[in-house]
Amino acid sequence: MKKLAILALALITFQANAQRNQEKKGQRQDRMERIDDFTPQQIATLKTKQMTLALDLSESQQKKIQDFNFEEATFRKTKMENRKENKEDGEREKPTKEERFEMMNNRLDHQIAQKQTLKKILTEDQFEKFEASKQDGKKKQKGKKKERKHDRD
Repeated sequence: MKKLAILALALITFQANAQRNQEKKGQRQDRMERIDDFTPQQIATLKTKQMTLALDLSESQQKKIQDFNFEEATFRKTKMENRKENKEDGEREKPTKEERFEMMNNRLDHQIAQKQTLKKILTEDQFEKFEASKQDGKKKQKGKKKERKHDRD
């Protein structure tokens, strides 16, 4: 009788965890679909307003940042659409070492260019604040990643 009760308890626990994981996965997909709904112009506007609040940007800085964010949003939207097309076409082969190196190199070059552009637009204090907020965001992401891993176990 005890074995039956333990088995039933284990099955109920397993089912509850599986259901909770499915709900989290659905929430993540909903969040991604909402981002897909915005145009690059809308994304740039929202990002610019967030940066204005966080960094106290002047009018001229806001205009420059708006243009910068629009270019970035357009770039990201294009890359996302290309990934979706490749996924749908079934071209999901693993890239070679050279292709991975090229992708990583291009990504890092893009990040360096972004940083240089922002340094030109923002003051030193604003840029330091911006970098600190990016580091805080990375720490939050690591915490969430650990939390998700713990939830799976």
